[in-house]
Amino acid sequence: MKAAGISDIKKELEHLSAKDLMDLCISLAKYKKDNKEYLGYLLFEAHNKTQFIKEVKEELDTHFEALKSQSNLYYVKKSLRKILRIISKYAKYTDDKGLNAELYIYFCLKLKNSGIPYHKSQMIVNIMEGTVKKINTLISTLHPDLQNDFLIDLEKIVH
Repeated sequence: MKAAGISDIKKELEHLSAKDLMDLCISLAKYKKDNKEYLGYLLFEAHNKTQFIKEVKEELDTHFEALKSQSNLYYVKKSLRKILRIISKYAKYTDDKGLNAELYIYFCLKLKNSGIPYHKSQMIVNIMEGTVKKINTLISTLHPDLQNDFLIDLEKIVH
């Protein structure tokens, strides 16, 4: 079965009633957990992005708290990758480069201030460098005033 294009789907959705649209949304949300989470974001959290970012940061804080008890850098690396997957998922939801840069900067600052000896593991250093590279890419697409604000935060990470 070939997937229909977005324009074809949009044309077809225009002809449906409100109840049929709601039924489609519900069945889509039942299909996959990611769809349900994204629909929940759009309905309940998209209008207040500052509150959403605050909640995401609190979730990241809990993951970093769990890392403090871990002494094996291999498992720390795995946990850091999990945290980055969570950030990537939420970054897809917001689709705002400034908020995405803020989340990645927060991750790097938490890692740097966590007390984890990440300099002892080349894999974790690579994670940090890759995240900084991603932050630079995101910052380069922003308005110059916002770029300056984020570059100041980025300096805290690099030095």
